[in-house]
Amino acid sequence: QVQLVESGGGLVHPGGSLRLSCAASGSDFRSYVMGWYRQAPGKEQELVATITSRMNANYGEPVEGRFTISRDNDKNTVYLQMDNLEPEDTAVYYCKVRRLYSDTAYWGKGTLVTVSS
Repeated sequence: QVQLVESGGGLVHPGGSLRLSCAASGSDFRSYVMGWYRQAPGKEQELVATITSRMNANYGEPVEGRFTISRDNDKNTVYLQMDNLEPEDTAVYYCKVRRLYSDTAYWGKGTLVTVSS
């Protein structure tokens, strides 16, 4: 069974940084796209970033230039480095993985990021 465990969320002041981690287990994730999505209260879920096993990354416009996604294929782990955080970044951040050419996705339980002064 595929399991995703997120960590690294918390409270940070505007302009600060956080690093999220998502440890995946239950499969060989070299054939999976891995990424992060977020949802704030009253808003639609939105793309944060995705990355392939060949390290091709894609970012959502709101975080472009401030966040960096990376992955370690040996550890089956995907990371999200968040810099210059803004109050608008406050949301629950979810880890997502999807096998290539598949419509089936797996989701983590989420980790809360709160940006407030």
